[in-house]
Amino acid sequence: MLLAAALLLAAAACGKDGSPPVKGPAQDELPTYQVNEDFRLPGSPTWRRAERRGYFVVGAKEDQPFLGEKDPASGGYTGFDIEIARMMSASLGLDPDRIRFRTIASANRETALQNGQIDFYVGTYTINDNRKNLVGFAGPYYMAGQGLLVRKDEEDVKGPGDLDGKRVCSASGSTPYQRIRDEFPEAELVAYDSYSICVDNLLTYQVDAVTTDDAILIGYAAKVPEELKVVGRPFSEEPYGIGVPREDDALRLALDDALEERERNGDWRRAYEATLGLSGVPAPEPPPIDRYPAGRARTGT
Repeated sequence: MLLAAALLLAAAACGKDGSPPVKGPAQDELPTYQVNEDFRLPGSPTWRRAERRGYFVVGAKEDQPFLGEKDPASGGYTGFDIEIARMMSASLGLDPDRIRFRTIASANRETALQNGQIDFYVGTYTINDNRKNLVGFAGPYYMAGQGLLVRKDEEDVKGPGDLDGKRVCSASGSTPYQRIRDEFPEAELVAYDSYSICVDNLLTYQVDAVTTDDAILIGYAAKVPEELKVVGRPFSEEPYGIGVPREDDALRLALDDALEERERNGDWRRAYEATLGLSGVPAPEPPPIDRYPAGRARTGT
């Protein structure tokens, strides 16, 4: 009965069964970023298009608490990834308040960058060599690790070794989905376009666990700590990068410069503390930037 009541309250808050309510940073508590008015990047066709229109179009997630979440009432996006995008825009000379965020599902990120639907993508996007054959990456700006989210009353699942015969949910096309499929084939894998649907199914007892990066799972658990918990230790390393069009090395390297500067001047930490830090997990040290040469983006070596 208590769980049913909690689900009804959550559904009323979000408009769909089981979903935890939107919960994130207050707009007046977020950092501000001074625009670099003198910045120019003529070698980047992506930047030139954005400069002509006066704003960046940025791909993001809309259902990841404290990372990238869209308020259904206001249409605004909040979270650590959103702040990374905003500080990058300011560093590259465009007003961050004018960014047009566009929700892009995990399975469609490469296509969106290749087709020019977005200028860059910031949304828990793991850097790996296979993806470097399709897109470029600035960063990483954060190091996550794959984890497991279960209901508070779940005692049988304490780590990935306990997934045999369990229904495990992840996002289609994501690195965590592929790892469970390849390394834990006895799990019964369920896939949807978004993690919020996975969490809906977890709260309504349709799946036994949700798996993705621990940063995402910590955010969901923090929204309804009486119903959800993260178990075990991370069982991978997931370096989050900023996805860019593959051939636009000028933009990629300019974003690397911007990330280093924002880490150095404290903006990175302030952004973390105002967003993902609200989950109670203290800010880690940001990972070193990987300034790989242009050839690696095409060869994956």
